[in-house]
Amino acid sequence: MNKMNLPNKLTLSRVIAIPIFIIFFVIGIKNEHIISLVMKIDLFRLFAAIIFVAASITDYFDGKIAREQNLVTDFGKLLDPLADKMLVITALILLTENKEVNYLCTLIVVLRELTISSIRLVALERGIVIAASIWGKLKTASQMVAIILILFNFYTINNFCYYLTYGIFYISTLFVIISLIDYIWKSRDVFKF
Repeated sequence: MNKMNLPNKLTLSRVIAIPIFIIFFVIGIKNEHIISLVMKIDLFRLFAAIIFVAASITDYFDGKIAREQNLVTDFGKLLDPLADKMLVITALILLTENKEVNYLCTLIVVLRELTISSIRLVALERGIVIAASIWGKLKTASQMVAIILILFNFYTINNFCYYLTYGIFYISTLFVIISLIDYIWKSRDVFKF
């Protein structure tokens, strides 16, 4: 049996981090021990934010290491994008439930990911490879930045920080829509019967 390589371990660590992130986030909602009055953040919320940041960093490094060291595997190709989706959607659902994120934006993200995952499955069956676009990369980067800012309660510092945080968040939602349209256009051959 082959040992799991480093990129796959990093990807798997991202999946394992999700329930830990959920636990700290939920405890942070119920906890009233604020450790920073500047950003109005408590200790458990801080831990949740740090876990999200660490998981987001693994997303960058697992792909980079896999490509540079020629360690790309089928397992990694399948789990890496799934881990990203699970992490982001989990954070958005929790933030939506806590009324920090608009539910419509979260719904758009979930529908986009379900649509693209469905198209990927059909494309895979037909042997069609659909290359990632710059829009998808912009979507992921801006989502991660926006979620991190919200998790650290950066938006509570002052009006500028509020508009910056939610400006990035709404721009990321725009990238979600653009990347979906772009992906559907690039995969139009999948729909030919």
